[in-house]
Amino acid sequence: MKSRILVVDDEKMVRWGLCKALQEAGYEVDQAENAAQAVTAVQAEVPDMVLLDFKLPDRNGIEVLADLRKLSPHLPVVMITAHASISGAVEAMKLGAYDYLGKPFELDDVAQTVARGLEAARLREGVTRRREETLRDSGIDNIVAESPKMLELLRLVRRIAVSEATTILLLGESGVGKGVISRTLHAEGAAGHKSFMHITCTALSESLLESELFGHEKGAFTDAKSQKKGLFELADGGTIFLDEIGDLSPGLQGKLLRFLEDKAFRRVGGVRDIQVSVRIIAATNKDLAKEVEEGRFRSDLYFRLKVIPIDIPPLRERVDDVLPLAASFIRHFNHEFGKSVSEIQQDARELMLSYPWPGNVRELRNAIERAVLLSESNALSAADLPVEVLGRPADPGTNDRASFEIPRGGLIFDELEKHLVEQALRKSGGNRTKAAGLLGMNRDQIRYRIEKYGLGQSDKSRSV
Repeated sequence: MKSRILVVDDEKMVRWGLCKALQEAGYEVDQAENAAQAVTAVQAEVPDMVLLDFKLPDRNGIEVLADLRKLSPHLPVVMITAHASISGAVEAMKLGAYDYLGKPFELDDVAQTVARGLEAARLREGVTRRREETLRDSGIDNIVAESPKMLELLRLVRRIAVSEATTILLLGESGVGKGVISRTLHAEGAAGHKSFMHITCTALSESLLESELFGHEKGAFTDAKSQKKGLFELADGGTIFLDEIGDLSPGLQGKLLRFLEDKAFRRVGGVRDIQVSVRIIAATNKDLAKEVEEGRFRSDLYFRLKVIPIDIPPLRERVDDVLPLAASFIRHFNHEFGKSVSEIQQDARELMLSYPWPGNVRELRNAIERAVLLSESNALSAADLPVEVLGRPADPGTNDRASFEIPRGGLIFDELEKHLVEQALRKSGGNRTKAAGLLGMNRDQIRYRIEKYGLGQSDKSRSV
């Protein structure tokens, strides 16, 4: 569908030239020769953009702009002005105009300005829509929880969300739902209608992450062709979620600490302090106290972050949530895949309740996604669940290796499990994926046990 542009100018030849250029660029064009016609046209049907002459016979552009903003607050308006009225056009931009064009202008410049304005409007509309969806879907009432531990945690989350807390630390194993809780803290707070920025601290190199967080000035480094605002600046008034904060480099730890203490930062290559007001939610599955003790995490940053810690329990400690979560995921994937699964058979329910879910809610979600996708009936059975939930190896020819007799004197299960993981890592040369295969596990399961028993130091360079 073509975008529709309204051209408002009292000079007939100017209107004709603009209309012709915009039509050749693929737009539908309406025109008005004075302020009254412009307002009437927008009242009848809001266009995608308005090109508005600053000097009209009946009113000036500032007054018309004010009326247009009342009719459509987000309507992009480009002011057209002679050189002598540039100051007025700048004033119009302060009042919400997208840009201005000075007469005389090149028609190619007009088409480029219109294209940029329409793209900016589309991006703004997308951000607004996503923000509304986040508010709708991330409220605390949308979190599935029936276990006493989670119900108590959600009461705590509700209190913290509406408080003045500006720094919150989420703790818990991988997959427990730290991202969900972070979005809930944002949505339930006073700044829920403002920006929510999420960045994973391990996703980028140190230099790129610094630029993403703090922005950079033009020429700050080789590829810095223009100034760029970082997440801290873009999220002013809103929330920043720093996931996997335990993996932040020492250099960035210091800069984050400075920001938390002063609420100020400098863009990369900048000399001016920029102050913003944001809520920082940090999350990690690491033991930060241990990271501090071993010199990998700054103690002053740790204590600054843990003013308000929220420890999210693993799924194995809230078994009452397993089946309600599964039912919620079934509804979601029914809609996504066009399926009609309506129940979970008793054999599958028993397996799901007895399985420890080392990958937590994420693993449960993945298991239900697979089960719904592959199910050939309206009820999930044990056969639809992944092999690790079934408690048997994937290859039926290996059943003889799964047998094991408990010694007469008993055993310590954690020591046996640690020994088996160590063996698998040795046999696989430290390759975690292969080690997981030897034990009939997936990567999340082997990673959880490697971290649990502190076995990850010797195989960091290996494939995962």
